[in-house]
Amino acid sequence: MAKRKRSTLGGELRFLALLALGVLLFRSFVLTPFYIPSESMLPRLLIGDYLVVEKWAYGYSRWSLPWGWPLIPGRIFGDTPARGDVVVFRSPEPESHDVIKRVIGLPGDTIQMRRGQLILNGRPVPKLRIADFTLPESPNYACPDQFEIVVGGERLCRFQRYRETLPGGRSYDVLDLAAGTDGDNTSLFTVPAGHVFLMGDNRDNSADSRFAPPVGMGYVPLERVQGRAGVSVFSTDGSAAWLKPWTWFSAARPERIGEGF
Repeated sequence: MAKRKRSTLGGELRFLALLALGVLLFRSFVLTPFYIPSESMLPRLLIGDYLVVEKWAYGYSRWSLPWGWPLIPGRIFGDTPARGDVVVFRSPEPESHDVIKRVIGLPGDTIQMRRGQLILNGRPVPKLRIADFTLPESPNYACPDQFEIVVGGERLCRFQRYRETLPGGRSYDVLDLAAGTDGDNTSLFTVPAGHVFLMGDNRDNSADSRFAPPVGMGYVPLERVQGRAGVSVFSTDGSAAWLKPWTWFSAARPERIGEGF
């Protein structure tokens, strides 16, 4: 009887080990979840959004693995993102962490911001004023006073929104909260080989490639790009409490589930 129990325990432990290995491989090479912790990608991504990252999109490197385990030399099956892709990458040292931004420049591109206008390879990227973006205040996001409005008793944030269209026709929305901020006027950047230039859609609240580390990200090496944003799978406004199960449903934002890029 004791021998049979040991055999059963050994089988269960092997099963759990194989299951853990399978989950690790799936997260490293196929799909992995990502939580949006900041406002830098408003209006497309809200604090509290959960999405899946397609790990196969641009190949694999050590940063595809948990904690950047140095088991993969360089990059394998490497590919370059397209302009406009939203990517997750590992930020520069010393306090590296996973970050999400939009690809604006590829190797060899020149980029500059002039009075809030994106200049790509010497040409202004079309920037069209569209309807304001509004966002309800929530535990996840407290609206700055100058952008707060009240509609029907509900407190909302209202921001100026624009539509940018990259060469080739890729379009996306950006926020431009104020004129003359640090990122509105920059020097001319030339993206080096093996790197990309990344920016947040919330242009006045994004520490991105416009700023050198440790303030921003600078040019991001392709080997640090972990994958492409796939689809939103859940979203919460932050009002849920673990000990109050009914709030799990009231805090959810189901209308955001299934949104792609």
